[in-house]
Amino acid sequence: MKTIFKLILAIILLISFTQAEAAEKLNGAGATFPYPVYSAWAFDYNKVTGVQLNYQSIGSGGGQRQISDRTVDFGASDDPLKPEKLQTDKLLQFPAVIGGVVPVGNLEGVTPGQLKLDSDTLCKIFLGEIKSWNDDMVRKINPGLKLPQGEITVVYRSDGSGTTAIFTNYLAETCPAWKEKVGAGKAVKFPVGIGGKGNEGVANYVKRTANSIGYVEFAYAKQNKLDYTQLKNKAGNYVAPGFESFENAAETGDFDAKKDFYLWLTNAPGKNSWPIAGATFILLAKEKTDSNKNVVKFFDWAFKNGDNKAKELIYVPLPQSLEDKVRAYWKANGLQ
Repeated sequence: MKTIFKLILAIILLISFTQAEAAEKLNGAGATFPYPVYSAWAFDYNKVTGVQLNYQSIGSGGGQRQISDRTVDFGASDDPLKPEKLQTDKLLQFPAVIGGVVPVGNLEGVTPGQLKLDSDTLCKIFLGEIKSWNDDMVRKINPGLKLPQGEITVVYRSDGSGTTAIFTNYLAETCPAWKEKVGAGKAVKFPVGIGGKGNEGVANYVKRTANSIGYVEFAYAKQNKLDYTQLKNKAGNYVAPGFESFENAAETGDFDAKKDFYLWLTNAPGKNSWPIAGATFILLAKEKTDSNKNVVKFFDWAFKNGDNKAKELIYVPLPQSLEDKVRAYWKANGLQ
């Protein structure tokens, strides 16, 4: 009898241990855009709570697929889903942090922030119509800057990418030829260039390819010491990427919880707004209430404790008013 009792007790303890172990891990997948800040938050959160966050940086398309297939606790996407799509797939969506996508190059003799581009030149470069950095259009807006004569190599994302969605949304909004010939989305057919997987892949290709240009989230540009550009914004001013210009763009956003926060921040008004800014979003399966509550606990902690780390990595934390909207959204859906 004692042997049976001990066996039952051992089974109960094993089940309890397994449940506790499972409760101490969160699995997410998706956008590479916020990977640096999510990793930093996860490291600090683990030290405080013991909970581990396993986040696969596989691109927004992969994040959307995995949460739709219910193989992760949350998906992450820089390409916000429209309310109709969320309803069809029975998903919830809220923003987590705001950042900027920046054109980056590898130009001999040009330092970060020296090169200026506007939407027209950027569009023509990615369409393959401007083939050299010494082109008249580029030289006209960069008087006095010594530009290389070599042929431009365009680098784009090869995977389904929210960073691509933000970048192509900006080009489609500001360049009619791009809208007509290529369009916007997570995966489009770029007319010229070579593809790299993830922000990491694009950054690596640009870093080792002379006269190249690509687009990455700003943290990757800083980490890889890439030559990011200035861009002419909607107000007609050339601005450099950075916390203040991203924040200026973020302040223009009117996120509506009734629309599951669906919003683009590209080509934002504002004297100092960076024109290719965007929020990155978290996707949850409506029916996974228990795991959703654990995900919400993590992001609630990040909203309260992660601002300094986000700023250090040049991401813009959500404004307090938007955090309050997100918390109300969580509560309305039984997650807080």
